[in-house]
Amino acid sequence: MKFLLELASEEIPARMQAAAAEQLRIRFEAGLKAAGLAHGEVVADVTPRRLWLIAHDVAAASAAASEERKGPSASAPEAAVAGFLRSTGLARADLEERQTPKGVVLFAHIRTEGRGAAAILTELVPAIVREFAWPKSMRWGGASAVAGSPRWVRPLTGIIALLNGEVVACEAFGVCSGRVTRGHRIHAPQPLSIESAETYVAQLRGAKVIAVSGERRGLIEAGAAQVAAAKDLTVIPDAGLVAENAGLTEWPVPMLGVFDAGFLDVPREVIQLTMRTNQKYFACADAGGTLAPVFVCVANLQASDGGVAIVAGNERVLSARLADAKFFWDQDLAAVKAGGLDSFTPKLKDIVFHEKLGTVADKVERVAALAEWLVTSGAVAGDAKLARRAAELCKADLVSATVGEFPEVQGIAGRYLALAANEDPAVADAIRDHYTPVGQGDAVPTAPLSLAVALADKLDTLASFFVINEMPTGSRDPFALRRAAIGLIRILFVNDLRIRIYWLGEQWAKFAGHEYSDVSLALAKLTHFFVDRLKVQQREAGVRHDLIDAASYVGSGLPERLDLLVQLAQSIQAFVSTQEGLNLLAVYKRAANILDAAERGGFAIDVKDVLLRADAHATEVALAGALDTALPAAAAAVAIEDFTSAMVALAALRGPVDAFFADVMVNDPDPAIRRNRLALLARFRDAVHSVADFSKIEG
Repeated sequence: MKFLLELASEEIPARMQAAAAEQLRIRFEAGLKAAGLAHGEVVADVTPRRLWLIAHDVAAASAAASEERKGPSASAPEAAVAGFLRSTGLARADLEERQTPKGVVLFAHIRTEGRGAAAILTELVPAIVREFAWPKSMRWGGASAVAGSPRWVRPLTGIIALLNGEVVACEAFGVCSGRVTRGHRIHAPQPLSIESAETYVAQLRGAKVIAVSGERRGLIEAGAAQVAAAKDLTVIPDAGLVAENAGLTEWPVPMLGVFDAGFLDVPREVIQLTMRTNQKYFACADAGGTLAPVFVCVANLQASDGGVAIVAGNERVLSARLADAKFFWDQDLAAVKAGGLDSFTPKLKDIVFHEKLGTVADKVERVAALAEWLVTSGAVAGDAKLARRAAELCKADLVSATVGEFPEVQGIAGRYLALAANEDPAVADAIRDHYTPVGQGDAVPTAPLSLAVALADKLDTLASFFVINEMPTGSRDPFALRRAAIGLIRILFVNDLRIRIYWLGEQWAKFAGHEYSDVSLALAKLTHFFVDRLKVQQREAGVRHDLIDAASYVGSGLPERLDLLVQLAQSIQAFVSTQEGLNLLAVYKRAANILDAAERGGFAIDVKDVLLRADAHATEVALAGALDTALPAAAAAVAIEDFTSAMVALAALRGPVDAFFADVMVNDPDPAIRRNRLALLARFRDAVHSVADFSKIEG
């Protein structure tokens, strides 16, 4: 059997639609599983005015089930037995008395008969509606004045629940199920009676509603490309905008409009942002990639005049938007030409970065000192004077009229203004690039000045907030510090910058006016935070989180360089994927368990206690000799960052340790012998720890 569920409402915000369809599928499948009702594939999707779902191969009824439940002792007080009977719904005569090691115990055998699919769905659909989680919801109608009244993303207007074409009776929020829905608001406003799940998509199409969101996206992409190609143009790709338009339309019809070419004097990014954010328009480019004075809008109907009026209206709206953008941009250009980009920076003193961290001007001062130092220290190549200049101007556009109106172009507007002020092009690029990378797919700055300013800015943000104890907790990260840390890590790795984290922290403390001893604990927490972010970043590269842990707690307990940490984790991963590595891990864990038990028992262990007596067992002598060889070999390999060779040196210990366990009793009754043998194992553990902490490795 097939089941169709449609939850109709007023317009669902486009940004919520995909997650809502997935939630509907998950809740429905979980409900059927809990009820024991078998089913096949479940498909869920969404249009602006409906969530819908079709379940294939739904069983006619759930399977009968039997359960054995253990109860109290047969000699238990009557109250206990009565309580057990109430929980099972059985009579005392229905219980089985069974002999167990704890005496005679009562057992109940409960059989649950299967239930019809319709009965299960009658209960499930209202539960899904009531429990549905929307990012934002609203109350409506007369009940809205009462606390606890129904809430939905928008007013719920209808429920279709059809099992093999028959209505499944149910009710939620005062809306009763049926088979009637609505077609397109303009083209087919009359009620539409749905016959069955098989006909649902086709019937909606006949009523000018494309039910499948993927199909709407395809129509938008193809239609936009077609109308642009008619003018020898191409649509600038924007998958997010395609999805948003698909979430705004049920019968998408792309149309081409134009705007005054004079607006192209405004930075390209501002024009595209205005079209995308405010109007949901696609931008177009010519064969050379130059932005064209053309846009593609997506109507939600097939206009009788071919879209002439719709296009004209959109052109008027966009013209007004671009006129505003040009006004702000011309205002900023005039200010720059009169006093340079420096004329903007005094206003940064009026913007509070954080009440405990001063103004944006204070932050700029720290970032400028850090950026200059990164170049003078040799950590980053480039011109130190230009690095400072770029950092001093990197936040100037925050007080520009353009960024005030379009915050998303901060940095981008700064680059254009810097070029208009005849700043060095590398300085202008650094102003644009220092915010990057923002997301995982963003480009990472590689030009020297861009690199220096981006590193300095992100480091200052992270260190500053850690010092005032404003660290991310759980899902809370109001200052986007996790994103900043991932960005800094990517900058280091993409540019192969082998910089010690502590070194960066020490320099930041100096430029921020702190004694390093006063902030060292906060910076140590920041270093651990970097390791946690590194686990997230490296997970996509296939590096296990436990191996990052194993690599990051070597020596002092803090990694000196994140690139070395990853190299070591990769070497460990390669090593423990071999039989040799697994064998060494096994003997290490055995040794560590013995040592832990001895230390918990109060037995003092010191590797200096290794003193081979004249009657020492041959395997003790062999292990001591192997350690004398392996320890310096592993240390030498680590010193030159050859972690593979370090693993090979450790692997040579596996045989001697195996023989040691086979031939001697570690916990010998003689305390002196026991101390000596435990000290040998402690030397083995220390040898492993000189490369990585194998106790962190899972499995």
